[in-house]
Amino acid sequence: MQTAPLAETIVQAFDTMSEQLQAAARYILNQPREVALLSMREQARQAGVQPATMTRLAKHLGLSGYEDVRQQYADAMRNDVTGFAGRVGAQAKSQKLKGDQELATDMLSGIAAQITQLSQPASLEALVEAARRLSAARRIYCLGLRSSHSPAWHLHYILSLAGKHSIMLDAVGGIGADALASATTDDVMVAVSVLPYTRQTIEIAEYAGEAGVPLVAITDSVVAPLAQLAACTVVVPTESPSFLHTMSPAFVVAEALGALVAGQAEETAGAALAGVDRQSAALNTHLKTRMKRP
Repeated sequence: MQTAPLAETIVQAFDTMSEQLQAAARYILNQPREVALLSMREQARQAGVQPATMTRLAKHLGLSGYEDVRQQYADAMRNDVTGFAGRVGAQAKSQKLKGDQELATDMLSGIAAQITQLSQPASLEALVEAARRLSAARRIYCLGLRSSHSPAWHLHYILSLAGKHSIMLDAVGGIGADALASATTDDVMVAVSVLPYTRQTIEIAEYAGEAGVPLVAITDSVVAPLAQLAACTVVVPTESPSFLHTMSPAFVVAEALGALVAGQAEETAGAALAGVDRQSAALNTHLKTRMKRP
């Protein structure tokens, strides 16, 4: 969401709030999309306050009740500019005003903060649970299309190096989902998708679910389409001052998942990686030293 309707009002009134109201206010500031999508009771649970606190906060802000808060955020989401062309126009204006270095600084500092956010207990628990499911799986199907392809493919690459039976559903030639024909409940699918969600990713995940294949979702919200289908969800932030959402947190999650799975299968991974080392040496795959300028 590009605009949070009550953000300025909340910030101005923040110092006048009680500790409980401030906790609820922080939730609204940090999770504007969830304000529009989740029930008041669920938002209160995630904010760590009682549902009545959400109502008191709305009245503190001059509204009749919390439904007015949700309605304002729902309207803002519907009116939000989601097209890339509209976003690049907004970015260009900001870039001209602040300068190129400032935009780059905003992007890099934002990504750094988002990566730090992934080390919070709830995120770590989801990450470890996802790794456990991947480690126990007979086969792992990796799926990510459009901007989500890179983190999905990177996870597939790491898992393959570590000796896991990983299959990339990359839809080359339009046959990406065909590999699911033999999928069973002993397998796991990892799917990556963030707003704007790619329809084919959701449809393939639904098809796999009908076959009983558990889904590990890497997505941007607990109410995202993939999260509704998943046995385990790792939520990654995607907000960016760029016209394109950032995939850096999803990429980091893919790297962490791959490392955790490899470490949990030490002997198998060691044998597989020894074979990779032998092949790389035989084919002279890698440069042994840095190139020197003439």
